[in-house]
Amino acid sequence: MALITKIREKSGIAAAAIAISLVLFLVGSDIFQGKSSLFGSSSQEVGQIAGESIMIQDFQKKVEEATANYTAQTGKGPSEQEAASIREQVWNQFVLDIAYKKEFDALGLKVSEEELIDMVQGNYIHPSVRQQFTNPQTGQFDKTFVIQFLKNLKTMPAQQQQAWAAFEKSISQDRIRSKYENLLRLSNYVTQADAQKEYQAQNAKFNARFLFVPFFSVADTTVKVTDAQLEEYLAKHKDQFKGTNTRAIQYATFPVIPTKQDTAEFYSSIKKLAKDLAVAPNDSAFAMLNSDVRTPYLLPYAEIPAAVKSMLPTFQVGGIYGPFKEGLTYSIYKYGGVKKDSLFTMRASHILIAPANKSDSAKAQARQRAEAILAQVKGGGSFETLAQMNGMDGTAQNGGDLGYFKNNGGMVKSFEKALFGFNGTGLMPGVIETDFGYHVVKVTDAKTNTSYKLAAINKTIAPSQATLDKVFTQADAFANANGTVAAFEAAMKKDKSIIMMRADRLQENSSAINNLANAREIVRWAFDDNTAVGDGSKKVFEQDNQYIVAFLTGKTEKENVKVEDFRVELTALVRNEIKGEQISKKLAGIKGTLEQIAQKYGAGALVETVQDQTLSAGMLNTAGPDAVALGRIAGLKNGKRSAVFVGDNGVFIAEKTGGVAAPALADYSLYKNQIQMMGVQRSSFYINEAIKENAKIVDQRYKFY
Repeated sequence: MALITKIREKSGIAAAAIAISLVLFLVGSDIFQGKSSLFGSSSQEVGQIAGESIMIQDFQKKVEEATANYTAQTGKGPSEQEAASIREQVWNQFVLDIAYKKEFDALGLKVSEEELIDMVQGNYIHPSVRQQFTNPQTGQFDKTFVIQFLKNLKTMPAQQQQAWAAFEKSISQDRIRSKYENLLRLSNYVTQADAQKEYQAQNAKFNARFLFVPFFSVADTTVKVTDAQLEEYLAKHKDQFKGTNTRAIQYATFPVIPTKQDTAEFYSSIKKLAKDLAVAPNDSAFAMLNSDVRTPYLLPYAEIPAAVKSMLPTFQVGGIYGPFKEGLTYSIYKYGGVKKDSLFTMRASHILIAPANKSDSAKAQARQRAEAILAQVKGGGSFETLAQMNGMDGTAQNGGDLGYFKNNGGMVKSFEKALFGFNGTGLMPGVIETDFGYHVVKVTDAKTNTSYKLAAINKTIAPSQATLDKVFTQADAFANANGTVAAFEAAMKKDKSIIMMRADRLQENSSAINNLANAREIVRWAFDDNTAVGDGSKKVFEQDNQYIVAFLTGKTEKENVKVEDFRVELTALVRNEIKGEQISKKLAGIKGTLEQIAQKYGAGALVETVQDQTLSAGMLNTAGPDAVALGRIAGLKNGKRSAVFVGDNGVFIAEKTGGVAAPALADYSLYKNQIQMMGVQRSSFYINEAIKENAKIVDQRYKFY
């Protein structure tokens, strides 16, 4: 299953897509009433996969169907970001239907009618079917629900029958892909010698002393790198520098900021709304109609903004409060009292200590460590700092903060029971045990089932149309006056107030540029065949709060890799090669102990010692996990010194001072399995890449979206 998961991740075909298809016909909806093609009868090519052309009208039809599915499922149309994700899923489905299918067909792989029935209602139910037909009361899969549904399928609307057919196709493809991957997975074989080698790498330990001269000890300015050297290095290492189609741009940004007059008019409108809200007969409806950002009338404590929470104790029923500012949004509230909910809400932070495995000894060690941390907190230690240092889940970087949660099953049962059984705030007295490990917990907001009636008017301060027009006129004049990069750079020298930004290696299908979230129009301009390096956009691109004038400063091409495409990376590598030669030559002429050699070499030479290092996870102090050096040192005989050699991060002379060989094992199956699993994970990626490479995919979606 790991193999399936990896390819699914890489190809972007998520299991959720299968589930959505099923939900659609379960809830019932007219899901295939797509709009007519945006491109009419155009025969423009959006791409090629395995020699087959994908026409824009065919691609767009699939996009419209997927968009209709999304809308039926969520009850709303997709945002720009979600629309891009839908197009990506549709493209990946084309790759699966064409490139993968050719491979499947060549091997004669298929899913029979009997196998499909078994996946839906037999003995080996597909996970997506199992998930969707799980009884919500019992939490168990209910096969009778599936059978009953299938009996009624022919009486359902045609759209739902089509949705079911699409769902069956999806799980069939998933099964075929699983078969294909398993065939290749079984071609991976790990020998006993491989397992022994891995065991030795993990367990054989060595001690060493070494002289290390890091590359960074030689100033970059003292090493000259020529273009000829870069060309030569690139020619020898072509496989390391794959070409891609990218663009580099610079752009001038003209922010649109509300003027003093805009602000004064905004405050005046807020005051008037506050007066009207106070006397509105239906305050919640009035608030909804007059808000830029709508919020529910009944809010649990967890969803109330922090600034408002601090003032809640002073609120009186019928009173008007605010404005409260959050970002550019100002809010005024009319307070209508409270209401008790059946569910409680609270907020807490935790430090999770997970055992290394499920053995009793590992659990005991984890509990002991958690209790030691609890004692540190009780003794005055910072909970947040200890969480960052010791927490073993994603909350650690946030000081262990879990945010707000309800007692509705969102947390593990034992965890939820312990926390909602606690009153007040503060550190819980004991460690909590769950299936995940041991938790040290601090309650930061006490449990409450009180919701607040708050009619909120949220207004976002924005520039007036006059302000927008004024800034646009400035940006448009700049675009017309500066049509090239050279003109842009000259303008910046004259006017230091111009705000210039840079973006390198933009991809064809990028939708964001730096902090510009919806920048597809700029990306499409940069990739347009008529846009040459050095050109300015000569038009103004509109963003939410700014206007943009762009300039194309560079491009790379997939089929034509040049030094300029990787100049920074190549220069660093060639420079280190030269430094390695210079340092090695100087060291080779010095004799004596490591300390004597370091002294004679001069500044930059370090003599360091390491103990109990392994080949697989060694760390050589200043040099870090230098793989070349670790291998050379591990391969030395005890008491022997190496010649001068160049590692990944600098130049070395090493002495192996001792070590402990890993004792022979009767059974190396653990290490054999480790290598096997690593091979499976790698092969998942390589299978996907090989299929795509063999299909010679040409993706030209960027020309249309």
